[in-house]
Amino acid sequence: MNLIRKSPLSSIGYGFVEKQYIPKGKNEYYLREMQNRSGIKYRKLTAYEAEVLVRNGNTSDNWDKVQVSDSFNPALVKHCSFFGLVRIGKLEACYLEFNNLRMPVGLYNSTIISCDIGDNVVIDNVNFMSHYIIGNDVILVNINELATTDHSKFGNGIIREGEKEAVRIWLEVCNENGGRSILPFNGMLPGDAFLWSRFRDDKVLQDQFRNFTEKKFDKQRGYYGKVGDRTVIKNTRIIKDTWIGSDAYIKGANKLKNLTINSTPEASSQIGEGCELVNGIIGYGCRIFYGVKAVRFILADHSQLKYGARLINSYLGENSTISCCEVLNSLIFPAHEQHHNNSFLCAATIFGQSNMAAGATIGSNHNSRGADGELVAGRGFWPGLCVSLKHNSSFACYTLLAKGDFPAELNIPIPFSLVSNDVSRDRLVVMPGYWFLYNMYALARNSGKYVSRDKRIDKTQLLEYDYLAPDSVEEMFQALEIFGKLLGGKKHKHDKEFTVEGFEHSKRKVVLLKVPQADALFREMIVYYGVTQLLEWANAHPNIRSWKQWTTQLPAKPERKGWKNIGGQLIPDQAVQSLIRKIRKDTFNSWDDVHDFYGQQSKLYAKEKMQHAYASLLEVLGMKASGLTRKKMQELLQQAVRTRTWMVEGMRSSRQKDYDNPFRKMVYESVAEMEAVTGKPNENSFIREQLALLDQFREQVAAFSALIGK
Repeated sequence: MNLIRKSPLSSIGYGFVEKQYIPKGKNEYYLREMQNRSGIKYRKLTAYEAEVLVRNGNTSDNWDKVQVSDSFNPALVKHCSFFGLVRIGKLEACYLEFNNLRMPVGLYNSTIISCDIGDNVVIDNVNFMSHYIIGNDVILVNINELATTDHSKFGNGIIREGEKEAVRIWLEVCNENGGRSILPFNGMLPGDAFLWSRFRDDKVLQDQFRNFTEKKFDKQRGYYGKVGDRTVIKNTRIIKDTWIGSDAYIKGANKLKNLTINSTPEASSQIGEGCELVNGIIGYGCRIFYGVKAVRFILADHSQLKYGARLINSYLGENSTISCCEVLNSLIFPAHEQHHNNSFLCAATIFGQSNMAAGATIGSNHNSRGADGELVAGRGFWPGLCVSLKHNSSFACYTLLAKGDFPAELNIPIPFSLVSNDVSRDRLVVMPGYWFLYNMYALARNSGKYVSRDKRIDKTQLLEYDYLAPDSVEEMFQALEIFGKLLGGKKHKHDKEFTVEGFEHSKRKVVLLKVPQADALFREMIVYYGVTQLLEWANAHPNIRSWKQWTTQLPAKPERKGWKNIGGQLIPDQAVQSLIRKIRKDTFNSWDDVHDFYGQQSKLYAKEKMQHAYASLLEVLGMKASGLTRKKMQELLQQAVRTRTWMVEGMRSSRQKDYDNPFRKMVYESVAEMEAVTGKPNENSFIREQLALLDQFREQVAAFSALIGK
């Protein structure tokens, strides 16, 4: 039975906070007064103003509770009902215009309960507006309900005074059984979500993360909702318990409940038609359009949900896009792309710069008797068309999965691999180094694309977009160990197949292709990584003017150490362990401290990456630091030029294949028509850019060669 309570009409707009939750010496408006920073000075209505309001068809339970600024114009308020304390700012005889919507300033045809309204606001046909603070130059048109409750949490994983623990919102990321659940909070970075989702056996650490979140908020009841300056909301049904920043644009949404929508003039957020968003945090500069459904979620800055996307119990990192897809119980690092009706039906942790092709299904619900397990994939994860995977599975950086229904769990430790399900011969086939051999164009283009698309204002976490970085290079060294055992120090034919174990949870054969080429290729790429990082370090320090000055910048005892991808930011293992110890010992006692740690690591990254590259270079060459003489360095610089040259040629040739393929050509009447539609290969802007960068690299090498000759 629905519980319908009856109360006196005179109580509407009052008693927002029950008396037992109001601190001694305070009234129910004490938090409202703290929240309202408009600076507007309000006064009571004059007798004339009250008379005009009544004449214009307005009503109030108590006109003394309607307060206004000195620049208030009562003629611009018509057919409104006011209840409780309502305060109205300046109203001028003008109209506001946004995207061809022109509306006169003023309050019209609306029911307004206990709200503060800024200067020159348009409020028209808002059927129920309760306990909101409205900024300046705001447009609110055709809204069914805009209301806040006294226990609003605005999407944060907290509870208010007197509430039961059961109402707290958790995000069940990474695992369907809730064993990696985290509490969402406004400002949560992907590194925060990742750290909290790990180390689940460390109760002290887990309690600290929860304490950090609790300390960000108080338990007091009575916070009002907010609509920031210049925000436009039109033709929307329900907005409840939602905090909205400035310059946001919301049109045609069905339901927005228990949300924080961050927005500023520099990074405005937009929500469009048919969207239903509940229990979430939306970052700055986000776009959410066309029938999106999101429940229990965090959408980090400058990310997009479009065309019926469903995001549930998940964290989506910065600069990401999900269209037409379903994502459940997942933690996804920045720069993720997912389109064309594919889905994460299985819980997943994806380390960013990933792309889901059409029809791909991550996780076959279910392949066990319990809740689904987990899938973990390094940077650059790319499941191809109609790929279907089983849990638990793990993938190294830049794993490309060819079209297929993979019948068993996978563990692919070799980066830059193409993984295929060879159904005709009932075997799994792995080709290490595929990206370098056959698709340099996509590899290099994606790396540059992520940099150009990084629109974040807050770059506390320095995101690594280069495919050659400490995480991928560490995996290349692990791959070299695997290759070494297979090759056994002997020469083998390039087309020989090698059998390995532990890559698939099955009894069928797992085959590695092109192992000798991959071994040589990985070594060459590690050398290239080492040389280019040393060169970048020298270029960033113009005070280095000689070989002696340069060598003093290098560590005396270089050591290759492990790294962790913490939300898209690469951090040395030792630093991560130090962070954990400081959190456990209460040396770090807030999320701000953790974010400061990210910032410090960002500043150290260039040097630490250079040191890692130097150690990697020496190790792959099998030499000590003393072996890196001027002559040897000169040789390595020239080798790096040759490597960069074939990489650019690989980009050009992999792109040229699209023009030489007869099946690509057959839909055009002539080559001229094809070039008119697709462009000429020699005019490809990315290839031209890479050729220019190659020339620039040669010049840098020549200059550095001259420098170390001194």
